[in-house]
Amino acid sequence: MGQSETNSPPISRHSVDQETALIKKIALFAFLLNLGLAAMKGILAFYSSSLAVTAGAIDSGTDAVASLILYGGLKLSTRKTASFPLGLYKIENLISVVIALFIFFAGYEIALQVIRSAPAGPDVSIHTVLLLSAGVLAIYLFGRYAIRIGRRTESPFLMGEARHRQVDVLSSIVVVASVVTGYFHWNYTFLGISTDQIAAAVVLIFIAWAGWELLVDGMRVLLDASLDFDTLALVRRIVENHPTVAEVSSLTGRSAGRFRFLQANVILRTDNLQKAHQVSENLESIIRENVPHVERVIIHYEPQSRTHIRIAVPLADASGTVSGHFGESPYFALITVRLSDQLVEKKDLVENPHKNVETAKGIRVAEWLVGQNIDQVMMKEDLSRKGPGYVLSTAGARSTLTAAENLDDAIAEALLAQKALLKAQGFERETAQTDL
Repeated sequence: MGQSETNSPPISRHSVDQETALIKKIALFAFLLNLGLAAMKGILAFYSSSLAVTAGAIDSGTDAVASLILYGGLKLSTRKTASFPLGLYKIENLISVVIALFIFFAGYEIALQVIRSAPAGPDVSIHTVLLLSAGVLAIYLFGRYAIRIGRRTESPFLMGEARHRQVDVLSSIVVVASVVTGYFHWNYTFLGISTDQIAAAVVLIFIAWAGWELLVDGMRVLLDASLDFDTLALVRRIVENHPTVAEVSSLTGRSAGRFRFLQANVILRTDNLQKAHQVSENLESIIRENVPHVERVIIHYEPQSRTHIRIAVPLADASGTVSGHFGESPYFALITVRLSDQLVEKKDLVENPHKNVETAKGIRVAEWLVGQNIDQVMMKEDLSRKGPGYVLSTAGARSTLTAAENLDDAIAEALLAQKALLKAQGFERETAQTDL
């Protein structure tokens, strides 16, 4: 049977718009914060002649430019056009790479200042110390807010912004420590390098680390690197736990911005295309409930290639009398039939493990039979609109009504029904060759 494909509908546009509006608001806050810090540090650097403060001003200035570019990019990231039908989600990652480049540029400027500047002590006032300390607190509080929203929305921009703010807190503490030593005139030199220059060099290390992290994360997505192992493992468990899925042939996933794209090839225990389509839609729904920010799920499905089928018959006794009650049957006959010539290869008589259960007896028995890889159940009562029938149908097992009183007659009916099913599915040629 040929392979079929279904495409899931996109995630809720309302929820995407809400998240995007929140992210844009934080991007605007980041721009205003960085702009204010850059202006403040620039003025303080001018009056204090501190290289460390100058490095902080350059860092905040480049952050302000990057935040402004990011704010514009976020307005485009969720748009879809005829040329970009899957959306422009990767703009967020592209902008993260741009931010990394700005960070490296800031580091380059600071390195030049460290190399070219003379080891002279800065002129620091108490106002410089207090204002820079207030800046550290503002950066810390904004970083905590950004990382909280970033984890909730899984936005690469917000996670990058929060990570950068955490580094800024550390580097700003180094700057504050440097101006404090300058305020108390503790101006020491080591191998001709002043404490102010050493502080600027330490800030440079923090800046380089933050830039590298952003660059690597952004490039991974732009180059379509796979989703993380934990997410793929979760999706695989969801698909494999579905009773109709016989095997997950392959599973791949990638991310674009904060959104995820998944593709799976599965083998199902059903030959019915309509049933297979329902299973694929059910899988997509379960995946969306358990994995956030899934934009698209593509599931290719095909029926399981079978050489045998397993048939279950409820029995009233060990002698083979067919029972009129499904859940309360003391025994079940499990028959293995070879499809090529409809030969009964194996016949097992097993006790019903749930016959003494007080509640949901029929459903428990149906689930047990699904675990036995049953393809067809012959029974006297119609369970198609009841819980057990739903469990069997969901797993791809057919329920067939029978009037047979003994096991042999029930097996004969099952073989006739199976032969008719094979013909209906286009296996007349194979059946004719078998009859010859």
